[in-house]
Amino acid sequence: MAPAVRRLRIAVSGLGRMGARHANHFLHRTPKAELVAAFTPADNEIAWAKENLEPWGVSIYTDYDEMLKHEGLEAVCVATVTTVHAEQTIKAIEAGKHVLCEKPLSTKLDVCQQVLATAARNPRVKVMCGFSRRFDASYVNAYKLTLDGVIGRPTILRSQTCDRYDPSGFFVAYAEFSGGIFVDCNIHDIDLALWYFSAESRGKTLPRVKSVMAVGVTALEPDLAKHGDVDNGVGVVEFYDAQIAYFYSSRMNPPGQHDMTEIIGTKGKLVVNASPMTDLLESHMSTGIQREISQNYYERFEHAFVEEARQFTDAVLESKEVPVDLTSSMEAVRIGVALQDSLRSGRKIFFDREGGRVDEDGAARAKL
Repeated sequence: MAPAVRRLRIAVSGLGRMGARHANHFLHRTPKAELVAAFTPADNEIAWAKENLEPWGVSIYTDYDEMLKHEGLEAVCVATVTTVHAEQTIKAIEAGKHVLCEKPLSTKLDVCQQVLATAARNPRVKVMCGFSRRFDASYVNAYKLTLDGVIGRPTILRSQTCDRYDPSGFFVAYAEFSGGIFVDCNIHDIDLALWYFSAESRGKTLPRVKSVMAVGVTALEPDLAKHGDVDNGVGVVEFYDAQIAYFYSSRMNPPGQHDMTEIIGTKGKLVVNASPMTDLLESHMSTGIQREISQNYYERFEHAFVEEARQFTDAVLESKEVPVDLTSSMEAVRIGVALQDSLRSGRKIFFDREGGRVDEDGAARAKL
């Protein structure tokens, strides 16, 4: 008789839009994982869990600390609102549980640092921040080609995250705690820049930020201004060692979701999703040529989220390094926060090689 397959006993915290998806991924689409528990304080989410999780033997908790005490629990996927990502991650680490946390760890750098410090004190525990594009097949292929030197040294990166317009006012309410469009939307693009620009060192050395500059407009949602946010933003990040990243984010793309990236090197360039399509069908009619595209972020990256769950599970079960480095995840927040600060202040922000902010004349300021 073949030995029983070892499965990771995991819980999901938060069963909102993304939490419910994570729960389904671990329950039905990650063979080496066993979803044993879930936490939510929301009545509507509890009702969903009783219908969709409880029949599969998943225990539902309304107290996060009690869920951490669930018998045999080994890991937690934190998918609650951004404001409690860090708090719940730290509690899980201190309870000896491995953690997959939705991005970002926090919108505040000092809080991100607390997560890193807690993880450092508990080296047996594996902690990973979820950056889904790193698990998308097209982005992975582009990274492999970059590693192989196909485009020479990656020098310029242009990347965008464009959401379909939501007239319900969701993005205005969300902006209160999202950290702003650069911390929320472009955080994925920033992470890609760090990933591709560190390819020549195989991820061992992150590129150092030299300066950031951002501008934006509120074209459709002027109420975003009360949260210091915009519905369209453009940011430019200059790195030491001659690399530049250009980011565009939008909350008003009419046809749907369009996230694309160009990695431009000294010998060529790679382009991911320049002409978005959900399948290979195009309609050639008298009104023009039409094709369908993804309508939201999850539709575009569903398979990447599943692969993220599988690779996190494998890293824990096989005692391997998690595929997304925690230091890089904090650096993405550092850059996003600086872009948001530049947007709000209207000023270009400069840094020294150690990550400290400096004035234009080079005088040191407080660490970012």
